[in-house]
Amino acid sequence: MTGQFLRKMGAISAAAMALAPVLATAQEEGGYAAGHPLPGQFHLQRSVTPIMDSITAFHDGILMWSISLIVILVLALLIWVVIRYNAKANPVPAGFTHNTLVEIVWTVLPIIALIVISVPSFGVLSDQLTTPDGERKYLGANIFSFGEIEVPAPELTIKATGQQWYWDYEYVDDDLAFTQLMLNETDRNATKPGQPRLLAVDNELVVPVDTTVRVQVTADPMGVIHAFAVPSFGIKIDAVPGRLNETWFNARETGVYYGQCSELCGKDHAFMPIAVRVVTKAEYAAFIAAFKAGDYDAANATLVAIK
Repeated sequence: MTGQFLRKMGAISAAAMALAPVLATAQEEGGYAAGHPLPGQFHLQRSVTPIMDSITAFHDGILMWSISLIVILVLALLIWVVIRYNAKANPVPAGFTHNTLVEIVWTVLPIIALIVISVPSFGVLSDQLTTPDGERKYLGANIFSFGEIEVPAPELTIKATGQQWYWDYEYVDDDLAFTQLMLNETDRNATKPGQPRLLAVDNELVVPVDTTVRVQVTADPMGVIHAFAVPSFGIKIDAVPGRLNETWFNARETGVYYGQCSELCGKDHAFMPIAVRVVTKAEYAAFIAAFKAGDYDAANATLVAIK
């Protein structure tokens, strides 16, 4: 009975491993390119920035291998203990209580594992918090390259302010500002039915493609702590009242990319999404020119309507 069960479990496991690449491919073909999570999605959102390239490489590479090896090792030890030291196989237990070698090994191995994981982790974190100057290189898709991706200096500065519970944005260099609110279901179905529920907003933050954007993040001085996060960009940083934090991104593909406040900030925490629309440089120039001459609605009218 036990042998049949193990054989069935082995067959199921082999089938699952064989189907994993197929499922991943099907997911991409089914809309994985979207800038928001999809039903049944099991992987990170698709990267469109150098920072997210590093995060994806770190996750799929050294982190996944480390976790897998740890799981296999612990499982093997558990099976060995169950088989070797059960009451039937070992009716007379040993009388000792310590083993110096084992204690050293189980202390040193986790330290080594953490060091191996921390090296690329700190590199990725440093990249997120260091705004490009046009000279410093970034890790990019190769975690251990120690600088292969050249990123230009910022051409645009955006200030994002977390309110209770929505976002205010300012184009710092152009002295332009607007507010971003989540669309309720009635408005979403009427104006943007193709956009995701609880993520679609009235006014997207519009930025140009292939441009380094400096993002200054804070929160209302009389408010609470929020967090500005856009998974496809690989950015996540706290919005703290009275403090100006900074991160950056350089998106290489046009489209609409969504995020959310990632800090528990109160009763409407789940209803303050972030929507960034990446457009061509020509479209952005027309957008800003119209914004300067009028308001956000006039500027948005220069872009293709989002369905």
